[in-house]
Formats: sequence, C-alpha cells, structure tokens
Amino acid sequence: MISLRQHAISIAGIFLALAIGVVLGSQTIASGVLSSLRDDKSGLQGTVDELENTNNQLQIALGSSDSFEAANAGRILQNALAQRSVVIFTTPDADPADLDGVVKSVEAAGASVSGRVGLTDAFVDPANGDRLRTTLTNVIPAGVQLRTGAVDQGSIAGDLLGSVLLLNPETAQPQSSPEELTLALDTLRGGGFVEYDQVRPAQLAIVLTGGTTGGEGNRGAIVARFAGALDSRGAGTVLAGRPGSAEGNGAIAVARADAALASTASTVDNVDREAGRITSVLALQEQLTGASGRYGTGPKATAVTVGALPS
Repeated sequence: MISLRQHAISIAGIFLALAIGVVLGSQTIASGVLSSLRDDKSGLQGTVDELENTNNQLQIALGSSDSFEAANAGRILQNALAQRSVVIFTTPDADPADLDGVVKSVEAAGASVSGRVGLTDAFVDPANGDRLRTTLTNVIPAGVQLRTGAVDQGSIAGDLLGSVLLLNPETAQPQSSPEELTLALDTLRGGGFVEYDQVRPAQLAIVLTGGTTGGEGNRGAIVARFAGALDSRGAGTVLAGRPGSAEGNGAIAVARADAALASTASTVDNVDREAGRITSVLALQEQLTGASGRYGTGPKATAVTVGALPS
C-alpha cells in the first residue's frame, strides 16, 4: 500500500515534470517565433525596418527645412519689430537652446532684448501660492492698481511684473519708477521666485516654456495665466513652448482651452524648430495690431504660422 509520503512525492514529481515541460516548450516556441520574425521580412521586422527608414527620411527633411528657414530668417523677419523692445521670461523647464534661438530671432527682427527673467520652481509651484501672493502685494508700485479679477498666483504675478517690466502700450512710457522695479524684482529674487541679472522695461514680452504637459499640479495653468496677465499690461505677449506644452494640462494647452486666455496672448507650440522661433516674432508683430493667434502643429493650433491658411 502506498503511504501518504510516497503519494505526496509522486504528485510533486508530476508537477515538476509538467513545469520542466512548460519551460522547455515555451523556449522552443519562443525560439521558433523569433526565428520566424527574423526570416519573414514581410512581417513585423519588415514593418519595423520600413518605419525606421521613413522616420530617418522625415528627420532629414525636417533638418533641411530648419536649415532653409534659418538661412532665410533674416529676410523673413527684417524690420518686423524695428526699434521695439522685448523682455523674455523663462520657466524652469525652458530649453537654453530655445532661448538662444528666440533671442536671435528677436534681434534679427530689429528689436532689442531688454533682459531675461527666469521663473523658478518655487514660482510655478501651487504650494507656494499664498507666499507668492503675499510677496507680490507687498511690492505693488504706487499708483498701480492690480486688476480685481487677478486672484490666482499666476494672474497676480503677471499683473504685477507687467506693471514694472512692460511699458504703457499707449504712451510707451514706464508704468513704475526704476526704484519700484528694483524693489519688486529684488524682493521676488530674495524669496526664491525669480532669477535675473539686468533688465529694463520693454514694450513686448515672450514667455518661454518647455515641453512638459504640466502634469505636476497646476503648473501649466499658473504659466498660462501669468502670460495672459502680462499681455493685459503691455503691447503684446507670446507664450511659446515645445510640442508637449500644447498637450494635457501644459501651459499652452491651458491657454488654448480658456476662451479668455486664447483671445489675449498668442501661443506657439513648436519653438524647438526654426519655424516656431520665426513665428514667435511674427506673432509679437501681430500682437501690436491687437490681434492674437494659436500657431504651430499641436492641438487647437489654428495655423502653422502667422498669415498661413488655417490648419
């Protein structure tokens, strides 16, 4: 008679044999599948090769387009912003190469860059909203009345910085004294909200962001509302970023989804390409006429560039 111990050993042996068989079988099947994929160029491997070839061709074409546009940027932008001034704000994720490209395009258009203000992680962090609002309300220039609708940190910051860093759109004169400008910027820098070296008031502004979708809290909304409030203080503002900023709750996506914001600052979602940098300047020129637009190739863009047919 078979004992319980022998019975258990027999069952264990059966399961062990099944396990070994499954492993060996799966290895054989996998090997066969991989071999089939390698040999069958009309199958998956062939599709992958074809897509890689197409992608390489597109990259070459895109590079050629960038080279052509860069070579002709001076001709396209000549005198577009003659004798105008532009201040550039950058978010923490803005790419330095994009900043260099935008500055080059602005200068090619005949304008001067009056300075750069870097918005820090603390500035765009919703957790610092109360502290930033308190800091801002303590440095409001005499005679400047912040807009009653500006209650969130992005709107208040744009309204305040617009009043010290943008010239009056009607008179092209400063809206605050040099001392008030210095106090505001130094106080914000002391609180860890901005970084800057030397900056003077300008007629126009560019808010340069990166390619993130704004997945961390409401950062995208803060930047979008900041740009919208800036626009209300000067002659025009453009919010420019990489393609990702036009998706999800990125800054450009938020600006385009909000009817009020969409009708103020213009947006450009391909500033990583030469065409986007040229468009950013042309959009500033358009802003001087009181018009705005949504440009690029991302969601809710209305045209590739200024003056182009709707996409």
